[in-house]
Formats: sequence, C-alpha cells, structure tokens
Amino acid sequence: MKNNIILIAILILISSSLPVFSQVKKPEKEIKRNDSLKLIILPEIVIKSARKDFSHYLPSYNNPDNTVAKIEEKLISYDLGKDYEGYEEYLVVMELNDNTLAATYNSDGKLVRVVEEYKNVKLPANVIYMVYKNYPDWKIVKDKFLYTQEKGDVIKKQYNIKIKKEKDQVINLIVYPSENIIKKQ
Repeated sequence: MKNNIILIAILILISSSLPVFSQVKKPEKEIKRNDSLKLIILPEIVIKSARKDFSHYLPSYNNPDNTVAKIEEKLISYDLGKDYEGYEEYLVVMELNDNTLAATYNSDGKLVRVVEEYKNVKLPANVIYMVYKNYPDWKIVKDKFLYTQEKGDVIKKQYNIKIKKEKDQVINLIVYPSENIIKKQ
C-alpha cells in the first residue's frame, strides 16, 4: 500500500510538470508588423470577357440599398436551365416593390443585356454629397437609379434626382456617381 501511495505521488508530480514542457516555441525569424494600415477605396473596374461566348453580370457595386442587392443577387443565382432553347432571345424580368431588373439572354443562353430601374432607393454617400454641395438649401424629394449593361460593359449608371426648395421650386438632376458629374434635366 505504501508503494501504491508513492507511485501515485510520482504520477501526480510527472503529470503536473508536463504542461511546463509543452510550451509553444517562438519562430526563428520574428515577423515585423506594420501598424500603419490605411483604408483605401479602390475605383470600380470593368472586367472584359475572356472569350466571346462567356457571359457575365457586373452588379452595381457601392449601392447601399438592400432592394438593389436583393434583386441583383436573384439574377446572379438564377438558373436559366434549358428554358432559352428554341428562342432567338429570352427575357427574364425580376421585380420587387416597383423595382425591376430585366435580363436578356441570346439563343445560346448567354447573358446579353441587363436593364435595371429602382425608385426611391437609399442613395450612396458620394451622390448625396454631390447634390448638397451644389444645392445646399435644397431637399431630395424623389430619386431613381438606372443601371444598364450590355455584354459585360456598363452602358449607363446614373441617378435621376428631383430636388425641391421652400417655395415649390423643383429641379431635376442627373447624377453620374463614377464621374462626379451633375446635369440639370
């Protein structure tokens, strides 16, 4: 019995000293960290197709509205299947709360054209800034976002905005967010 107690005591000592020897080794070369990280917003890019028959869709990035994102996600995840067979062109229309996205596919099932129209969406910060910078005493009353692309090239990306001043003065503006241009309509 005395031997069993000694054996148990030795096992307890060995098991309690094992975690001391299982420490993590430091790497041989120490990696230096750069603590001066900066956030850089990159400009939008357009990626051309690698082949003629490659169809792709470029969603309107940097749009803060959830409705726009939901409809664009539906198009991206849409499975055309074999529905297009036998037609010269095949049109797919997606709608959500008076907002529409129409996609046209050719006879091979490749995406040819996408036309999107969204009403009263949440405007991006740069668009709001451009409007209020140029028209400080005005209020945004209505807006419409138009986005069109053909064969992967963005043809139109603009906001049609109606602004109003106190005495029922109304101006219709066209805002191109990528070029930072405002035009009166």
